[in-house]
Amino acid sequence: MVLSVLGFASQHAADGMVPALPSATFISVLSRTGIGEAATRATLNRMTHRGLLTRRKDGRTTVFAPTDEGERLVTQGRARLFNPAPFERPDDVWTVLSCPLPTRLRNARYHLLPRLAWAGFGPLQPNLWIAPGRIDVRPLLVDLLPAEDLDLAHAFQGSPSFPTPTAQLVARAWDLDVLRAAHDDFLTRWENAESDQANALPQLLLLTNDWSDLLRTDPGLPEKYLGPQWPAPRSTATYQRLHAELRSSVARQFASLP
Repeated sequence: MVLSVLGFASQHAADGMVPALPSATFISVLSRTGIGEAATRATLNRMTHRGLLTRRKDGRTTVFAPTDEGERLVTQGRARLFNPAPFERPDDVWTVLSCPLPTRLRNARYHLLPRLAWAGFGPLQPNLWIAPGRIDVRPLLVDLLPAEDLDLAHAFQGSPSFPTPTAQLVARAWDLDVLRAAHDDFLTRWENAESDQANALPQLLLLTNDWSDLLRTDPGLPEKYLGPQWPAPRSTATYQRLHAELRSSVARQFASLP
């Protein structure tokens, strides 16, 4: 949720940039969702160790700011969160990425896998992923791999052909029952929820966290490969309704934080 807090802050920053925030802000916001101070401090330390945050002292105050990688995640996440149709992709256009990385690049692989999941890629076999639509893989790779190793990766876009039915690839890369269950869980929690203006900030933070998990799970497969009454449109409408109802109160509450 730390990245979500930074995302909220960037929405209310005058320049739209992801700002540095004191640790007290993270503790105050996350405590409203039931996360204790010790857990928040541990998460901030862990994200600093992973290279997503930097830490500095401003007098007696500890301030955390996103690294380039952290800011990239926040910016990329914000674009997908507010996509009006996040689960819609063109029919039968796919991006395939082959990226076998040697042991000396294990750290790059560690960071690559969550990027691929967020971009909509599913695994076909070891070191080979597929995603619906035309995905620009450049921002996924250029800051992870040294320039001399970029030729380890190969990507192309197009449509499957004989002897490989597209439905077979979809079934290999994704479990549709898991995707549907993720939507069902989201809808069970939020579809009939009423906006709580007095607690708009923690409610929207929890909503956004669940929405992010759903976006990471469901890549937005073409409708013809999905089951009947696919729940993605209901999930999208639910998130958009609650976000619209809460955002004004969230802006006021965020402005009053330490």
